[in-house]
Amino acid sequence: MEEKKNIKEVALKTICQEAEAVANVKNSINNDFIHVVEKILISKGRVIVTGIGKSANIGQKIVATLNSTGTPSIFMHAADAIHGDLGIIRDEDIVLCISKSGETPEIKVLIPLIKMRENMLVAMVGNSSSYLAIQSDYILDVTVDKEACPNNLAPTTSTTVQLVMGDALAMALLQSRGFTAQDFAKFHPGGALGKKMYLKVSDIYARNEVPEVAMKDNIRTVIIEISSKRLGATAVLENRELKGFITDGDLRRMMESEKSVAHLTAEEIMTVNPKSVDEDTLVIDALQLMRKNSITQMPVLKDGKYAGIIHLHDILKEGIL
Repeated sequence: MEEKKNIKEVALKTICQEAEAVANVKNSINNDFIHVVEKILISKGRVIVTGIGKSANIGQKIVATLNSTGTPSIFMHAADAIHGDLGIIRDEDIVLCISKSGETPEIKVLIPLIKMRENMLVAMVGNSSSYLAIQSDYILDVTVDKEACPNNLAPTTSTTVQLVMGDALAMALLQSRGFTAQDFAKFHPGGALGKKMYLKVSDIYARNEVPEVAMKDNIRTVIIEISSKRLGATAVLENRELKGFITDGDLRRMMESEKSVAHLTAEEIMTVNPKSVDEDTLVIDALQLMRKNSITQMPVLKDGKYAGIIHLHDILKEGIL
């Protein structure tokens, strides 16, 4: 029991220390931060993010966030940079160097090379009097009092603060660019948000069978059509016009209420004027219509004519909820 208590105490202490450090980082949102955002906004180049060790790991995440929110960025490992990767940097690029100490050997070798190229250099550094800080054009101060590590060694609090500063930078740029959800979707076409913004009914319903019966078809024909096409429903047509819709739920309710069903036709079973959706409708809008009416499938229309059925399962398979 005592051991479990100690585990919990260590975890809570870690969270509290990091939360306090994150709260303090707001004091670093100063004129340098504003100038960095303004310079990136008017730059015709990219943001080259570099670092070493755990700072490099954080740098890769910052690059991913910047790219996904409209700021072209590339990660360049500091050690690789001094062995050939320095060629990644172009004249108009802005270099963001992340380091806790600002004094690591690789950083000290790299900085003069960047300065020689005359690229703007931004330091995200935890020591404002370090070599990196002194050589930089702007400083994003990520100083922390101590690491959450009991030995004050393992990068914990420092990397969390770096990550938060990177997010603050990305969100400031996003806001300044007027970056919208539609813009975000363009960079995430395979994600759920992207699909919500562009995926249309026509993109998914065409994979399905196209069940249909005539108005005067008997119940046996209706059941066979619904069963064989495996969509739990069928359209009822007359001269290619959609007249009604029958689901397996309709069949169950009808069989529960009627003593004899053999004589029934599709016309007597169907729902007249069913909810339908045009094939050019966004899938997310079709889903909302299904939810509003508590239905799991709908007929799809193309140029006003019945073209098939979209099922809730089709939408869920795309990861749209």
